[in-house]
Amino acid sequence: MYSFMYKHKSFINLDMKSILFLLLFFTGIVHGQEKADVESIARMEKDAHQNQFTNAARLTAASDNFDVKYYRCEWTVDPAVRFIDGKVTVYFKPISALSSITLDMQSPLVADSIKRNGSQLTFSQPNNTLVINFPSNINTNVLDSVSIWYKGVPANTGFGSFIQDVHAGTPVLWTLSESYGSRDWWPCKNGINDKADSIDVFITAPAAYKAASNGILQTETPVAGGKIKTHWQHRYPISSYLICMAVTNYAVFNNSIQLGNVNLPMVTYCYPESLALFQNNTSKVLESMQLFHNNFGPYPFINEKYGHVQFGWGGGMEHQTSTFIVTPDESLMAHELAHQWFGDKITCNSWEDIWLNEGFATYLAAFNMETKYPATALANRRNVINNITSQPGGSVKVMDTTNLSQIFSGRLSYNKGSYLLFMLRFILGDDVFLKALRRYQQDPALVYGNATTADLKRNLEMESGKNLTYFFDQWYTGQGYPSYQVQWNVLDSNCVNIKLSQITSHPSVSFFKLPVTLKFKNATQEKTVVLDNIINGEMFIRSLGFVADTVLVDPGLWLVTKNNSTEKTAAVNNGSCTPTLPPPAIPGNNGEGIVDVFPNPVSSPFTINIHDFKDDKAQVKVYNKLGEKIYSKKILLFYGSALVKIQSASWGRGTYIVEVTAAGKTVRKQIIR
Repeated sequence: MYSFMYKHKSFINLDMKSILFLLLFFTGIVHGQEKADVESIARMEKDAHQNQFTNAARLTAASDNFDVKYYRCEWTVDPAVRFIDGKVTVYFKPISALSSITLDMQSPLVADSIKRNGSQLTFSQPNNTLVINFPSNINTNVLDSVSIWYKGVPANTGFGSFIQDVHAGTPVLWTLSESYGSRDWWPCKNGINDKADSIDVFITAPAAYKAASNGILQTETPVAGGKIKTHWQHRYPISSYLICMAVTNYAVFNNSIQLGNVNLPMVTYCYPESLALFQNNTSKVLESMQLFHNNFGPYPFINEKYGHVQFGWGGGMEHQTSTFIVTPDESLMAHELAHQWFGDKITCNSWEDIWLNEGFATYLAAFNMETKYPATALANRRNVINNITSQPGGSVKVMDTTNLSQIFSGRLSYNKGSYLLFMLRFILGDDVFLKALRRYQQDPALVYGNATTADLKRNLEMESGKNLTYFFDQWYTGQGYPSYQVQWNVLDSNCVNIKLSQITSHPSVSFFKLPVTLKFKNATQEKTVVLDNIINGEMFIRSLGFVADTVLVDPGLWLVTKNNSTEKTAAVNNGSCTPTLPPPAIPGNNGEGIVDVFPNPVSSPFTINIHDFKDDKAQVKVYNKLGEKIYSKKILLFYGSALVKIQSASWGRGTYIVEVTAAGKTVRKQIIR
């Protein structure tokens, strides 16, 4: 979910002052000002949910004695009239023997009749529910179904779950059910963690209009009364809040993107007056699709399509395979597309872990913008870090799931959630980090289902072989951030002695265990070292090869820190700091030999992080896809570690192999240029 404006309103119908503001706003995003829109997303979501949380003790009252398997939704609507006439057939399996089931349905909707196998059933509608009674018990795990005929003027909760509006003088109707608005306009199981295996949607509307929904368009069939019935079919598991409908005089155009062996259709339904705007900008989301598909795993709904449907709410909504979007802004499109992986395919199991939806989408949108516009990366990261550290406390874990300010905190659920991923990427290295996220996406226990933070942690640990309990204790459950104090002095013309200390902003965490990057420099030279800081006041000796006069803390802005300081103390001349062979034992260095490359896909220059080798030297080589050696250098390792920066601007596009040999061991990494 991604929102720009404080109240829903047709983008097309805005006055010129508002349009100018939005144009300036969208331009600001491209040039690196992403903080404000993340904050507005969170504010909108908090305010939109206020009515639901205030007026409903339980946001879903559906019974938990059955498991939804399939919805067949048949809706008759007219975008000029706020009314729905529907038939919904629910296929389900009892979890235990049952004589009744309860669905969510707001009281303005009235059920006319309910049938099972052609026989009428008795029912009632207490307190925004629909209770359906069976003449005898239905046994456990037996597939059954009921068909519900209903009609009425839908309620309007959340972001505006069922909106009838106009654009350029033409009626338009759309739905936006996140997260508990589905019950406003159709009977369903309204919770986020009981997904239907598949759906069919039939929308009957005046023939002047086109109707959009999830999945693949099957038919558009003329029917009596000057109407047309549109059939959409979706054959992936889906939460009720991700099922959608939109109807107006849409202009429709098609694109496609090659994803491996699949040519995925991209279908856009936009207002006729916006046709050129969408046609000129859709290529940007296709580029993002390729980027996400290559890095985070196959597009989750690759057997069907991806699509955009224009609507008048001020932002976007990640309806499965069919994102509703106000305008084709690049960052907005990337955020909603990211949710197809993180939020749609795998959905957070509760509000406690909302960062698994919103933190991931925020991170992927930033990853997209950094990849396409690398010059903006540091400014964007600085804005996000400044927002996170604007207060001393606050956890990413939502401690109080009735507190909207915690759930929809742009600072914590969105920004700090995204920075947990930045830091994990830095700690694990690009290669392991991306493999771990792909493992998470393919986890049989989670795929097309629901996840908790523990599920993500389990996959990160399985892929990396590292115990990350400390990280999640400090950054997910814990609060605050570190401020580093770096004291350093010159040992000789090559080496420096470093003392790394920290204070924390919140008492819940006494020490943050992190790798810390320091860049040493003088007027003509510079070198970056990474210190694996495991205790406060830790001492390090590193070789620079020159006499530095300045040091910068975390110059790449990979960490959430604030108010870092450095102090150069008096030089110490002890002749040499070159370690004696073999190098002394280092806590945590088990000689496994690790090589990380970042970023990957590489820009110029890129960095090879070599660590955990029990040797004092290494050979670094790079081969192109033809097996030709294009780079070779012998380097010194200090305490088994080194950072090697390589210029690659002259290299052609394609794949390369980085090879590092030390201590009789060779490690190879594939990179993409």
